Amino acid sequence: MSKYNVYGIGNALVDMEFAVDEEFLKKNGIEKGLMTLIDENQHQELFLKLEAFHGKKACGGSAANTIIAVTQFGGNSYYSCKVADDETGSFFLGDLKKCGVSTNLGDERETGVTGKCLVMVTPDADRTMNTFLGITEEVSPSELDENAIINSEYVYLEGYLVTSPSGRAAAVKAREIAEKAGVKTALTFSDPNMVEFFKEGLMEMLGDRVNLLFCNEDEAMKWTGSSDLNKAVESIQGVADTFAITLGDKGALVFDGEKLHNIAPTAATAVDSNGAGDMFAGAFLYAITHGYTYPEAGKLASIAAAKVVSQFGPRLAKEGHEESLAEFGSTQ
Repeated sequence: MSKYNVYGIGNALVDMEFAVDEEFLKKNGIEKGLMTLIDENQHQELFLKLEAFHGKKACGGSAANTIIAVTQFGGNSYYSCKVADDETGSFFLGDLKKCGVSTNLGDERETGVTGKCLVMVTPDADRTMNTFLGITEEVSPSELDENAIINSEYVYLEGYLVTSPSGRAAAVKAREIAEKAGVKTALTFSDPNMVEFFKEGLMEMLGDRVNLLFCNEDEAMKWTGSSDLNKAVESIQGVADTFAITLGDKGALVFDGEKLHNIAPTAATAVDSNGAGDMFAGAFLYAITHGYTYPEAGKLASIAAAKVVSQFGPRLAKEGHEESLAEFGSTQ
């Protein structure tokens, strides 16, 4: 039996989330609904402007949120990443450990600046991210734990790593180690911009194909270059054995390798869409590593994602995961 259900690697960021209005984005020339990379000076300037708004801080980054969800549901997970020896890095490590996730991080870390993500949530629940990668841009194969990889059921790769040559190399190396050891591989496209501007790098991360792919409808369309979802499905089948495409309030499409399943949406009053895709992937990975079928995994993921968007912040408290499992159980 594997020690870990899921081993993840991604950009380690401390998420700082703020509720803003549409005017704030327009006034500051910020493109809504996407993740944009910024430098340290831009981060400092934007952070000062955001201090007047409601803020919330947590260790994060896309893959970290997913891996934490796996653990909070009751699974075992490991997260490889890179943070600096600064106060923000210590906060990240402490928060990750508090969530019960094993990691390559320790008290001895390189001097530098830990990455941060400024998440701006508008009244329509849409999330916009401006990210300063800091030292996480240097995450590399050196951060990998080969023993942990080969003792996992799945290796989960974050698409955002494609923007960094060393990060992309780490993702490719993790996939290769997993494939050699017979460990299943999963990848998330992460963001429409990753597909639009870094498709070649994502293809390198995918290799011949992965066992499981996560994406949303917009990312699927950009990947195939078509507005036809059926064509997007066909294209994704060419690079992944199985997949899950989230469709917002229309639910999700899940392919189990043989059959395509329509997952009904779970009703929710959206407050904050940040973290919905990460939670969907986390709940889904937990489910398929704990004996659930793909349609069942899709249903649990839909319930959990609905709970995330109904609150402010990208993660659920431990009780939220328990409630999701209970709600799922009542539908069986």
